[in-house]
Amino acid sequence: MKYQIIPVTPFQQNCSVIWCEKTLKAAVVDPGGNIDRILAEVVKLGLSVEKILLTHGHIDHVGGAVALATKLAIPIVGPHIADKFWLENLVKQSQNFGFPRVEAFEPTQYLNEGDNVNVGEQHLQVLHCPGHTPGHIVFYNTQANLAWVGDVLFRGSIGRTDFPQSNHQDLLHSITTKLWPLGHNVSFIPGHGPMSTFADERQHNPFVADQLFD
Repeated sequence: MKYQIIPVTPFQQNCSVIWCEKTLKAAVVDPGGNIDRILAEVVKLGLSVEKILLTHGHIDHVGGAVALATKLAIPIVGPHIADKFWLENLVKQSQNFGFPRVEAFEPTQYLNEGDNVNVGEQHLQVLHCPGHTPGHIVFYNTQANLAWVGDVLFRGSIGRTDFPQSNHQDLLHSITTKLWPLGHNVSFIPGHGPMSTFADERQHNPFVADQLFD
């Protein structure tokens, strides 16, 4: 699984173009906005985008999804249905965060724990990781040992839990029981900021380091 990170929106959200090297079939993870920038990268890489993948329903992650899906005639897949209320509330999210108006939408398919998503001949495992939002999901590719974790986990931090239906304990539980079992050597692309590994976060992250749970 290959990837290219494209920061989008004033929040510098890490949109990812991911693709199967053998088939050049691709997906776009969390196109929050700036779809012309995303499309330019797709053309430069010579890829055929077959779907959009969403980790959760916050506007900086989904704001460009419908425009991109319409332009490419592709489905929107994810997040978990528990984030439906966030997608229904996009007009208000637009106003609250100073984004251009984004209309409510429903994805082509919601995802559940244990689902698998194909990108060409590559496979992504779906993990339901509530806490930052109730319907947040994580995508994990075993071959690359790489996870797209949205706003669950960051280098040196974790997702905010001061939103409606956020829950700090649920977030800690998601990280320690869903992410850590994937292995120390997993690299991850967060929704914002630089990449890291689960090993580094288990050692140094002041919110979820292993020594906090001994």
